Amino acid sequence: MKAGLFGIGLATYWHQFDGLKARLEGYQMEIAQQLSAQGATIVDAGLVDTIEKAREAGDVFKKEDVAVIFLYVSTYALSATVLPVVQKAGVPVVILNLQPTNAIDYEWFNSLGDRGLMTGEWLANCQACAVPEIANVFNRCGIAFHQITGTLYDAEAWREVEEWIAAARVATAMSRNRLGVLGHYYNGMLDIYTDLTLQAATFGGHLQQLEMCELALFRKQVTEEEIQHKISQIYEEFEVLDECPAAEIQRAAHTAVALDKLVAHHQLGSLCYYYEGTADNEYEDLISSVIAGNSILTAHQVPVAGEYEVKNVQAMKIMDLFGAGGSFTEYYGLDFNDGIILMGHDGPGHLAIAEGKPLLKPLGVYHGKPGKGLSVEMKVKHGDVTLLSVVETGDGQLKLLVAEGASVPGPILQIGNTNSRYRFPLDVKSFVNNWNREGPAHHCAIGVGHLASRLEKLGAILGIAVVKVC
Repeated sequence: MKAGLFGIGLATYWHQFDGLKARLEGYQMEIAQQLSAQGATIVDAGLVDTIEKAREAGDVFKKEDVAVIFLYVSTYALSATVLPVVQKAGVPVVILNLQPTNAIDYEWFNSLGDRGLMTGEWLANCQACAVPEIANVFNRCGIAFHQITGTLYDAEAWREVEEWIAAARVATAMSRNRLGVLGHYYNGMLDIYTDLTLQAATFGGHLQQLEMCELALFRKQVTEEEIQHKISQIYEEFEVLDECPAAEIQRAAHTAVALDKLVAHHQLGSLCYYYEGTADNEYEDLISSVIAGNSILTAHQVPVAGEYEVKNVQAMKIMDLFGAGGSFTEYYGLDFNDGIILMGHDGPGHLAIAEGKPLLKPLGVYHGKPGKGLSVEMKVKHGDVTLLSVVETGDGQLKLLVAEGASVPGPILQIGNTNSRYRFPLDVKSFVNNWNREGPAHHCAIGVGHLASRLEKLGAILGIAVVKVC
């Protein structure tokens, strides 16, 4: 991910105040180093102090395809040296209103005695002066902007910067993601149906239509050695209960290798699936043995959602790119006695964010789905969590619905599904009503940590609304 950086100043000052330009360029160099330390590739257009340099900076950012621009207001500068840069680049801009100190030392400043020196010193500390002018012009030109106000050494300001870089990195990765869609929607589950073109228009990326016969072909190519290697991985990543039949473990491993081949062949970064077919055929054997393999894929940066939930696998991918996991979940029950909400789902779970080692259990029936086989039972790690839903609205737009809470210890429903207990700042009734009011599908993604601030920045980069319930 590339981030653009440019500073602004007034060329008239340089011959009036000796050393001012070099000092401001030094501050900008510190900012560039801090940005680089956050893991971004920095395209530094230098200190822009003329209209000509502004046009050149815009050309550079456009050519380098930066995902976000950081505008360092080093001193007072004309808005005319800002507008051409941002107009040309056409990406989100974050104004860095960062002065070098918390406050000027008034006694020392006033003791300088030379009004020229004093003015030069003031100009090195008046970053805030130009920001209203820039904001006015951006608003009148319809350019969205974001501000970070503080000092060059303000930890809170740099946390904000880190969140912007993280959000831009996720937006870039989503724009390059290849999402596989296998099978068809769960019949009648109207809330999960979505406009695939809208998904591509909003997030970018490519949606690859997959065929069950293709997965079946890959399964025929699997070797016994590959199956044994996958069985070893299953035992490494799951606590496999003794009651799991050896034949089911073999079947799950066989299909898991085929899934790996499918993902590698299409270079998929995420996958959603659902299929029913007719009883006792090859495809039913395939689809009823994918849970272990899809859980392993989910734990290794290829999130997989069941029930052909395109919107939710997008949410899962976003959470995974933020390093938070992103496990498929829905309401399982309300516990008004303890003030918690039970949430989980059948099928794949995100093993990397499990509390303890996930259990692999045999089920005699997959409720609401064909076949039987192995299933995952796990809880999400205790501690802070974030819920994310990609919501398709009635006016044909997407928005992000977010809530922060905590995964807490306690009893769960031991039915061979992912299942956790969550507590939110709102009481159970208020949370459920407020969440539902926003019109999400009944699925959402759960990730570890509190990510609302980062998700709000991602929404700003993507140009979509973000609603935070709590």
